[in-house]
Amino acid sequence: MKTEKVTFTNASGEELAGRLELPANRIPHQYAIFAHCFTCSKDLKAAREITRALSGSGFGVLRFDFTGLGSSDGDFAATNFSGNVEDLLSAAEFLRQSYKAPALLIGHSLGGTACLTAAFELPEVKAVATIGSPSNPVHVKHLFSQKLDTIKEEGSAEVQIGGRPFKIQRQFVEDLNQHPLEKRLGNIDKALLFLHSPQDTTVEIQNAELLYKAAWHPKSFVSLDGADHLLSRAADAAYAGKVIAGWATRYLPEPEDKSLKSAKQVVASLDKEAAFTTEMKVGRHRLTADEPEDFGGNDFGPSPYELVSAGLAACTAMTLQLYAKRKDWDLQNVEVHISHEKDHAVDSQECEERGAKIDVFQREIKLRGDLDDAQRDKFLEIADKCPVHRTLHGEIEVRTKLSDD
Repeated sequence: MKTEKVTFTNASGEELAGRLELPANRIPHQYAIFAHCFTCSKDLKAAREITRALSGSGFGVLRFDFTGLGSSDGDFAATNFSGNVEDLLSAAEFLRQSYKAPALLIGHSLGGTACLTAAFELPEVKAVATIGSPSNPVHVKHLFSQKLDTIKEEGSAEVQIGGRPFKIQRQFVEDLNQHPLEKRLGNIDKALLFLHSPQDTTVEIQNAELLYKAAWHPKSFVSLDGADHLLSRAADAAYAGKVIAGWATRYLPEPEDKSLKSAKQVVASLDKEAAFTTEMKVGRHRLTADEPEDFGGNDFGPSPYELVSAGLAACTAMTLQLYAKRKDWDLQNVEVHISHEKDHAVDSQECEERGAKIDVFQREIKLRGDLDDAQRDKFLEIADKCPVHRTLHGEIEVRTKLSDD
């Protein structure tokens, strides 16, 4: 995927910082917004893992810092839950004007509650997913419950949240009471997904139960069993991202790809601005080919020589298993490891010089099964007879012409 730094202004004219995660070498089929948890930022590890899982499924995902947090301008002490909702609406407007209106909102903790609230104002949004989110914004008051009296009497107080000091003002607490989400949720015309961990000690799982009961179908619940509130384990965050991506395609299906068509078995397409990142259609399958970063590529896919090596490896494995089945030999598994020893840079610079370098494919085969020495030797012999191997050693002619299109 590709990451772009972006900025946009909120309703108060303050500049908010964000990152836009885009799929590699393809136009996103839908855009989404990720809203982080209370006092967190867009750079939380869980936020990165979740957005990357979604961009890997073809979504463009904007994650940004709410006002006064992370790299965004503004004073956090002057913000409130309503301000978070307004920031989400500003983020949606930025996508609408610069790319495409978001169709999916994802929110973590209080960010999820804000997403549910903002969704009422965003007709283009078709689906909302929340992760460990409270059923009502007032739940966040438990984080500074010991200072509530001070805030009420003196107008503000400094509280410790996640080991960091934050100034909370009276207006922040009062604003939380203005968003009774449970009473409104039954009127939301969106597909909803609630993800929550039974072991979440920050926002208890009963919140997911209340949200689920308040919502109308289509609605879904997924247990993040074993995860903590912040999804601090990368595996938990990646799992959540993959679940959301898979669920969202039910309501936001990827349009049929009509960009690459060919009567041939393989077609490759490369735009001028794409460096070496090449979009390919191989039979009915989409692939991305590229070059390593040290050669000027993005390393978003295998290089051309790696694709040739892959063809040889796959053909070798298929040939050996086919032979073993015909002979009824106990070949439980075969691994074919191949490396190509020709330097990419030298090869591309001397492509017009015949015989400039010799291509060498180093092939190592691992056989697993109850096999004797004679059988293993025979497999080594059969490997040299696989169709791709014979093609590479045979007379090859590439006939090239320019298309009339």
